[in-house]
Amino acid sequence: MRADYAIHEGLLTPAIGPVLWTDLDHPSNTEEASLEDLLKVDLPTREDMAEIESSSRIYADGPALLLTASLLSGSETERPLLAPVTFVLHPERLVTIRYHTPSAFKSFLVQAARSRAGITDPLSLLLALLEAVVDRLADVIEREGKALDSIATEVFAASGGVRKRPGALRFVIGRIGQRGELNAQIRDSLASLDRISGHLAQFPGRHGISQENKDQALTLVADIRSLTEHASSMSGRTAFLLDATLGLVNLEQNDIIKFFSVVAVVFLPPTLVGTIYGMNFASMPELAQPWGYPAALAAMVVSGLLPYLWFKWRGWF
Repeated sequence: MRADYAIHEGLLTPAIGPVLWTDLDHPSNTEEASLEDLLKVDLPTREDMAEIESSSRIYADGPALLLTASLLSGSETERPLLAPVTFVLHPERLVTIRYHTPSAFKSFLVQAARSRAGITDPLSLLLALLEAVVDRLADVIEREGKALDSIATEVFAASGGVRKRPGALRFVIGRIGQRGELNAQIRDSLASLDRISGHLAQFPGRHGISQENKDQALTLVADIRSLTEHASSMSGRTAFLLDATLGLVNLEQNDIIKFFSVVAVVFLPPTLVGTIYGMNFASMPELAQPWGYPAALAAMVVSGLLPYLWFKWRGWF
């Protein structure tokens, strides 16, 4: 699907006259071919966009500069998606090619249609769009930080001595895994954005990049690297929570094994007493005495009670 936008009185609107931004969402072969004829640029295919080497993600083709970044979508769902988006910076317009819908694109369209963002040419439009993407990632990182706070509280907070439901910590491990996977996707996205923003900042005067645009790109790079440091610290925290939760699961399993071990030791002496008096020997004088049965029962109770009291005194049970 193709959507064309223009700037009218400083606001981004659907294009009626000259086009400043063409957004291709799951483009057809016909839409790609018409743009290639118009701009004299070979647009990358979906397979080309998926390549990870820098030479395939940042390169010039005639008058256009092609930049590919990995952007996140569906971060608030259980299955976030990280997929490439290509920005074609042409002297006449900006072209974006994508096969998913990052939330930043939606919010940027709404914001740019309501307030003036200083967009005058394709480059200023690209920088404004990248700023919206970085702002969205900052919001996601902030939300993920709160999610880790919630998990840490659930794992470490005192529960007043109430035992957790069996398997509760195993469920927490799954949540930590989801947070860790999303954090890895955030870091990959930030790394790709850092590359293309740094590329823009290093070449003033090329492809219409002025010193003012360079300063804007440098600010963008600084924001991205600040978020990368924050995401890295969250990655370490996620690993710590995972290790701590696994340790608590092991402690829970050890408590279960200890319980059954104590029960086995407590019942072992009574079992021994019962086994002795259950033997069929002809000469067992106690069996003929009227006090024999009560004495055997008392011996079994005492022999079981003594280990139990010992374990309680040592704090093992």
